[in-house]
Amino acid sequence: MIASYQALCQARVDQALGTLFTPPLADLGRLYEAMRYSVMNGGKRVRPLLVYAACEALGAVSEKANGAACAVELIHAYSLVHDDLPAMDDDDLRRGQPTTHKAFDEACAILAGDGLQSLAFSALSDARLSELSDATRLQMVRTLAQAAGPAGMVGGQAIDLGSVGKQLDQHALERMHRHKTGALIEASVRLGALASERAERDELAALQSYARAIGLAFQVQDDILDVESDTATLGKRQGADIARDKPTYPALLGLAAAKAYAAELRDQALHALRPFDAAAEPLRELARYIVERRN
Repeated sequence: MIASYQALCQARVDQALGTLFTPPLADLGRLYEAMRYSVMNGGKRVRPLLVYAACEALGAVSEKANGAACAVELIHAYSLVHDDLPAMDDDDLRRGQPTTHKAFDEACAILAGDGLQSLAFSALSDARLSELSDATRLQMVRTLAQAAGPAGMVGGQAIDLGSVGKQLDQHALERMHRHKTGALIEASVRLGALASERAERDELAALQSYARAIGLAFQVQDDILDVESDTATLGKRQGADIARDKPTYPALLGLAAAKAYAAELRDQALHALRPFDAAAEPLRELARYIVERRN
């Protein structure tokens, strides 16, 4: 089921994303080319899938979430462009292709990332993508800004950079990853729920519990794959975290215990969805997929 659902959602969000990269001026062609390259070069689209699945779990049509689905993927892509820069992780490969600063240049990559970040908020307010009330859009902008900014993803990256070569306990490691990776995943689920314009307080609370669990599970599985997978499968350099002496769950807990923890988090996510009916099945399948994926 998840493969067909993923293909359907990927096609939907890619079609919507494709409308956003027309340069308003001819001399902005290279910048927009770099922006498009950074987004439309593959990727699992996990965050847009979560947006759509959360919207559907509350009984709304998925098209209401097009703007939110675009927004989270644009934020995710911008973060990857900047993370890959020499000043940060200094990576040459992303999704099996040269990173943006290698395909273009560092200055263009920085500007492309900046452009993608602002374009995300434009997508949330774009009536062509989703018909939503102004009050809903305001809630969504606030949700994404908090998740993407210094109290969320950006803060997590700062903690990550400051943790290289250090020994972190599990609490500190989880605090870092709940910001760096988990914040945007949690926002994806909440944005999908908000886009439905049907979410009750208890439903939002249950979805938040689900999202917190899978947000951390995603990072635990990423750390496992950095040990077990290979560069061709991952689409990025295998063993990069080990090479940079970054703290990871397998290094802290051991590989077997890290796998057990990922499974425990998956089960927590599934438990949080007990109040929901069959409409939430894509969310359940995504929880399983996150800890079973190989890239």
